[in-house]
Amino acid sequence: MVQAEECWHKSLTPLMAEVREKVGNGPVYLSFDIDGIDPAWAPGTGTPEIGGLTTIQAMEVIRGCQGLDLVGCDLVEVSPPYDTTGNTSLLGANLLYEMLCVLPGVVHR
Repeated sequence: MVQAEECWHKSLTPLMAEVREKVGNGPVYLSFDIDGIDPAWAPGTGTPEIGGLTTIQAMEVIRGCQGLDLVGCDLVEVSPPYDTTGNTSLLGANLLYEMLCVLPGVVHR
């Protein structure tokens, strides 16, 4: 598990290297909680927390999972009733797309 606070003072490249070291070659399930993203970018969640990731950091974390033996993934805590601008839903859709792109067997150009 990677907490948002771990991304504050650390480059994502070494952080993802630590993740790879921990999981090794075993199967990995990626679960991304949208409330880990700062509510300035994703307000549509039941538990918004300031100090979260930026949208770019979130995409970097997911892209950093490329090459892992991902067996599945999900995105949780998007709450359309709280998403008055639609930003959270749009970001959620983009993050799910990024997850699909890093699944094993996806051809990368």
